[in-house]
Amino acid sequence: MEAMNSTTASAQTQLLEVSLGPQHPSTHGVFRMNATLDGETIVKLKPVLGYLHRNHEQIGESITYIASFPFTDRLDYFCAMSNNLGLALAIEKLGGIPVSERGEYLRVIMAELTRLVNHTAITGFLLNDMGAFGTPLLYAFREREKILDLFEAASGSRMMCNYIRPGGVRQDVPPGWLEQVRQLVDGYPTFLDEFEQLLTENEIVKQRTQHVGVLPKELATNASVTGPLLRACGVNYDVRKVDGYSIYPRFAFKVPLGTIGDVYDRYYLRILEMRESVKILQQALKEINTASPSISPKGQAMVKAPRTFRPPKGEAYGRIEAPKGELGFFLVSDGTPQPYRYHIRSPSFVNLTVLEDMCLGQKVADAIIILGSIDIVLGEVDR
Repeated sequence: MEAMNSTTASAQTQLLEVSLGPQHPSTHGVFRMNATLDGETIVKLKPVLGYLHRNHEQIGESITYIASFPFTDRLDYFCAMSNNLGLALAIEKLGGIPVSERGEYLRVIMAELTRLVNHTAITGFLLNDMGAFGTPLLYAFREREKILDLFEAASGSRMMCNYIRPGGVRQDVPPGWLEQVRQLVDGYPTFLDEFEQLLTENEIVKQRTQHVGVLPKELATNASVTGPLLRACGVNYDVRKVDGYSIYPRFAFKVPLGTIGDVYDRYYLRILEMRESVKILQQALKEINTASPSISPKGQAMVKAPRTFRPPKGEAYGRIEAPKGELGFFLVSDGTPQPYRYHIRSPSFVNLTVLEDMCLGQKVADAIIILGSIDIVLGEVDR
């Protein structure tokens, strides 16, 4: 802690430099914020990264394309399924690999279940950052565990799923699995109603979050912010709509938008996005068994791929609307089984660039919930 002089019109005060983190639950991992304080008001804040660098991209350039899938699980360990999908799309573009019809539906189901997992958990964590440890977080984890049970049944792992592959998915889901998903999805709106009754009109939640950490629309777009952080500002941008990747154009769903771009908007937007994910899941579950197997004659979950994948020379960028924002994989092929260049555009890292702007003029306690409302995972920040 270091003291500095600051002269005002009436008195001479001292600014304090305080290090928040890196070993603290409020920083959501090994991450540090160097804050300069005037009393409890933040006048300067600098994120300090690099405590969890895992050399992911360099490892990706020294192993085969398929061997990188388990590493993507650990980018955002809350969203392993959608991380797999981003890499699969890039590889399919690079090698011209078709995708089985059933595999497409299973991918969408896994991706939207992942969105439910992420948004449910971050809402619970956000309330935990405000000091409400008990009910909201435990309610959130109760629902999260149900979905992780489904992931384990399909892939063999609860969090590091390593499930999606170029051409489809690694294996089909077990008998009765889709019916279990249907039961969970049909009951999810009731949970969301319960969650909202607890939080949305809660007077304390509103006082702690409204007009706190406002992110202006212009700054968000100029800083390349994506995901719920951007849409909470009122910017209508969702890669599922913009690119129409996979089979998302087949489903009817809305892109919820906020107005002010404060912490409350970011909370409520995620609630609305979960309701839209439920709609997508209901449509996908209805269509999956009646879909025309246009590529895979027997409705298999994966198109048969070559044993050794050697894409032609070239480059490809595959991106998805991950729960935290745009997740992209840039691959350059030199014709060998290993990528010549492997680069990740991770939403957690990019979205962190506006943290200081949102924290200036706020209190120390506000900085914690502002960081929490961005929704970062350090595996994505340091890669």
